[in-house]
Amino acid sequence: MTFSFITLFPTLIESYFQESILKIAREKGLIAIDTIQLRDFARDSYKSVDAPQIGGGAGQVLLPCVLERAIQHTIAKPSQPPESKKAHIIFLTPCAKQFTQHDAMRLAQKEHIVFVCGRYEGFDERAIEAYADEVFSVGDFIVTGGELAALCLCDSIARQIPEVLGNSESLQGESFEGFLLEAPVFARTNDGVKDFTPISEYSKGNHNKIAVLKNHLALCKTRYFRPDLFERWKTTQRVCDEKPIHRKL
Repeated sequence: MTFSFITLFPTLIESYFQESILKIAREKGLIAIDTIQLRDFARDSYKSVDAPQIGGGAGQVLLPCVLERAIQHTIAKPSQPPESKKAHIIFLTPCAKQFTQHDAMRLAQKEHIVFVCGRYEGFDERAIEAYADEVFSVGDFIVTGGELAALCLCDSIARQIPEVLGNSESLQGESFEGFLLEAPVFARTNDGVKDFTPISEYSKGNHNKIAVLKNHLALCKTRYFRPDLFERWKTTQRVCDEKPIHRKL
């Protein structure tokens, strides 16, 4: 799977893939990373990529013509095989739907994702309307550029790709699946420190009881930290209870 990043700061992107799991995935050919310098597609001598807002206001806006040239170059790269599917273009902006775990699982089926990283006051809206397949935010807060957001999405999507994680079971029972946070986890320790003694039921080996306990703790954790998710979980339970049961005669 190929991830392309259109950005004014390619080194911010490249440095993230020099360590840990995604470095190994890249070396194995499970993922490919492509960075595109937006300023390369400016046509004036100053390499300008932004302009003041129409109607006034603080902050510069990324030019749609420059974005268009960068996007067209990225989706037409010779390195992309002709039989590959159309690139999926994602713009990162706080004025968008929040990215979720379910989005990560869905997007992991794509062959080529292009992240367009914003800067300054943001994108000219015409570029979004013309080229965006999806527009995402990572939360109700503002950062100085879209690179951090794009890396968050890339990391979340990449780990859903088979063989990227060393142990595929790591994907099971993660937070946000089924609208619940993951249950508390505890490390095995033999140092006998009383303050760090885990719940005794975890150590008894009855996996059915452990599963029930983990589910209960996940519910408690979600209700405390994310009451919004807990309410969504309750809604799914009501829907399940209301479904008719068809019995064979």
